[in-house]
Parts: sequence; C-alpha cells; structure tokens
Amino acid sequence: MDLPPTLAELNSCPPERFLAVLGTVFEHAPWVAEAALPARPFRSVDALHAAMMAVLQALPEPALLELLRGHPELAGSAARAGTMTADSADEQGSLALQALAADEAAQWDALNTAYRERFGFPFILCIRRHDRASALQAFLQRLHNTRDTELRHALDEIAAISRLRLAQRVHEAA
Repeated sequence: MDLPPTLAELNSCPPERFLAVLGTVFEHAPWVAEAALPARPFRSVDALHAAMMAVLQALPEPALLELLRGHPELAGSAARAGTMTADSADEQGSLALQALAADEAAQWDALNTAYRERFGFPFILCIRRHDRASALQAFLQRLHNTRDTELRHALDEIAAISRLRLAQRVHEAA
C-alpha cells in the first residue's frame, strides 16, 4: 500500500493534486481545500488544518448552515441505504450504525428528527471518538443546548472529524 503524500509534497504539488488529495476532507465541500490552497506552504499538518478551519470559521451563518446540512444523519436513512460518502460510511461503519436493529434505528431516527427540527441542521459528532453508547448519550445531552451552543459544537466536531481525515490523507513524516 502506498503512503499518502507528505506535507512537503502537498506544499509543492500542482493545485489539482492538492485538491484531489484534500478535497474530500470536509463533507461535500471541496471548496474548503481550494480556499486554503493560497496559504501554502504549511509548516505542519496542524497549520494546514488551522487554515482549513479558518475558512469555515469565516463563513456567514447561511453558508455555514449549508455546510452543516451537507453532513449525513448518524444512523440515518443514508447510512442504511449506503448512500453516504466513503468517509462517512467508514466512520459510521466503525460503530455499525448502518446495521441497527429496527427498534434502535427508530430511536436514532426520532433523535435525528428532533435535532433537525430544533436546530435546523443534522447532529454532527466525531464518531471515531465514541462508542455507540457514548454517541447516543452525547446526542441526548446536546438536544438540550441552545442553537448557538450547537453551532459551536458542530464546528468543533467538524474540526475533530477533519483532523482525523487529514491524518489519513497526509503522511506526517518525522
């Protein structure tokens, strides 16, 4: 298996290659990598990640909501239908969220509906930092937050998700 490119390679490669490697770090948002491209060269993968997150943090709320709405629901219909991005399918698959028993799927569906109705975007969680029970607990707890708190949580979770995805796409040479 080939190693992913190093940061040095990404710092000097043609823009097309940079975007091919990093365009899927953020769910349905290759424009994030494209917006970070002019900040090259990056001194570290953390600096690359910070530049990408700065793009999100600068978004006006309507654009941020559009980005958030591009994320699949946890254990939702897209998971069961197998229509998520490869990254999301892999992440949710780590807890077998696509293969819940009918009663469990109904519980997650009800939570997804309640969350989306309350906040206007899907519940976002860095699932790789959870087991199924802790993910469900986080879901139940966060339903009681304010919308502003949930917008901040969503960005924090996207930061964690995208950092893990970067670690898969960029070889951090010692």
